[in-house]
Amino acid sequence: MDQVFDDTFYMKKALDEAQIALEKGEVPVGVVVVAKNTVIARAHNLTEALIDVTAHAEMQAITAAANTIGGKYLHECTLYVTLEPCSMCAGALYWSQISRVVFAASDPKRGYREQGTILHPKTAVSFGVLANEASALLHRFFQQKRD
Repeated sequence: MDQVFDDTFYMKKALDEAQIALEKGEVPVGVVVVAKNTVIARAHNLTEALIDVTAHAEMQAITAAANTIGGKYLHECTLYVTLEPCSMCAGALYWSQISRVVFAASDPKRGYREQGTILHPKTAVSFGVLANEASALLHRFFQQKRD
């Protein structure tokens, strides 16, 4: 049977990265970057491990993807992320000129849309793909922090 490469397929891979972050005690956000139906980068939050507030999953993935393709612009690439990017990450995505961003869960407090940050005008955005699964991971993380 042929593998179906759709948004759900790739978001599951991003959720796998978020699970790794959760197991490391990081906020469970995961990312994959896809070009021509191939994952060219994968990352998860590393802010605790690197003691670096800029070590968000998206920032790690943008750098890895640029290194993989050998250029700073991520044309014809899609970034799948389990949580709506923050303003910092949206700014980096803007400068990368990524073609598409797909995020699972919205972030009504710190997401780029709430903060009024914009993505590149040519960047298409989709959201809500596996949002319940992504939200459940985040809820589990913050519940563990409170307990």
